[in-house]
Amino acid sequence: MKYLAWFVFVSLITLSFVLAFNTRLSQKMLNQQEIKQVTKSALDKKSLEKATFAGGCFWCTESDFEKLEGVAAVISGFAGGSEKDPSYESVASGQTSHREAVQVMFDPEIVSYEQLLDHFWRHVDPTDDQGQFVDRGFQYASAIFYHDENQKNLAEISLEKLKKSGIFKDPILTPIIPVGNFYPAEAYHQDFYLKQPLKYKFYRYGSGRDQFLESVWGKVTDDL
Repeated sequence: MKYLAWFVFVSLITLSFVLAFNTRLSQKMLNQQEIKQVTKSALDKKSLEKATFAGGCFWCTESDFEKLEGVAAVISGFAGGSEKDPSYESVASGQTSHREAVQVMFDPEIVSYEQLLDHFWRHVDPTDDQGQFVDRGFQYASAIFYHDENQKNLAEISLEKLKKSGIFKDPILTPIIPVGNFYPAEAYHQDFYLKQPLKYKFYRYGSGRDQFLESVWGKVTDDL
């Protein structure tokens, strides 16, 4: 009886893990479909355009862009790599060639791509190509991903303006590269700053991001 009871106990524990895993997998698949639907719905509402940026931790980059008027939606995800359907764990651990990135759906009649570029520069350290702030590694390095030649040209112009401004003494290392495929991150990363505000604020303060940005941009009021 003792062995039978032990067998039943182990079987129940195993079954619970299997059910939990399957439930989580189903939720992940559903959430990915929901994310894609949100993106499609946002683009269908108006003549919205897409812009894609890597600015280190996508929790922060998403939060920064969602504060802009004219931005309809921001999706956290991964871009720049060759691997298909990467997971957060694989990207964050440096096992892929992707960077954490955000895709911004915006109304160009309210906010221009040039304004998005200006906003981007003010929320990253473009002199660091080994990560951003507390997050280290290529997967956290900044980048501008262009969707067409017009965005590429505007990004290059914006980059030259930043260099000539003299705001940064060290070389600007943020690359301007074609977007390729963009993969949305898992659903629990979307709007993380709203879902987990205390954890997000604790992380952001500890990252040193805002302290750095204030030291560089605190007295700069003009656009680039």
